[in-house]
Amino acid sequence: MHASDAASSGARGGGAEPSRSRRIGVIGVTGYAGSHIAAEAVRRGYEVTGISRTAPDPIPPGVVARPGSIEDGELVRSVAREVAALVVAVHGSVGGKPFLLPLVPMLCEAAGAAGIRLGFVGGAGSLLVAPDGPRLVDTPEFPEMFRAEAESHAAVLDALRSSATATDWFYVSPAAEFGAQSPGERTGSYRTGGDVLLVDADGRSHVSGPDFAIAFVDEIEHPAHRRERFCVAH
Repeated sequence: MHASDAASSGARGGGAEPSRSRRIGVIGVTGYAGSHIAAEAVRRGYEVTGISRTAPDPIPPGVVARPGSIEDGELVRSVAREVAALVVAVHGSVGGKPFLLPLVPMLCEAAGAAGIRLGFVGGAGSLLVAPDGPRLVDTPEFPEMFRAEAESHAAVLDALRSSATATDWFYVSPAAEFGAQSPGERTGSYRTGGDVLLVDADGRSHVSGPDFAIAFVDEIEHPAHRRERFCVAH
């Protein structure tokens, strides 16, 4: 069980310019996961550089908006040189076709060249429902409308695991119930696991947006999963 309700020490004050170590980049800052991660990072005193196709409206305090696309390699490299960690919180597929997978080599190159951590917000579909499988996405109950997204994110994880890159990446899968449709509340607590879906005593797999964000920023601040996937649930 983890808890992280106290803001980190070293938060900037008095309007001082934060050092690189107190800056985090979030690609997809206007999305559900990205916005929660940005808010948690700001709460701990980080300055967040938020990349999205449209700037947040209004722009949250502590966020520096950088309108643009994850497909813009020069923009990604520029932000990577300014931050201590780069978060990728975007869809795995667009229009039913893989979107993120082809960008993985560029993202790893940018983060590796800058010497920073690269964190991916993944999906739950690639998690195993039991130690010997199957994957959640391969069960009969998995919603067909989410299959392309789940398969695309699973392919991203496979690409990271098979890559020869030395980039310090991590990949975080949320519980099965995660998103705007089941937002939940901030509790300050979460559980972590490996490749097997976490469920509670009632058989439910869920995590709120704020608590997922706590786990994600905890991993940035206190690395425990280098070049591997972990999952987060209540």
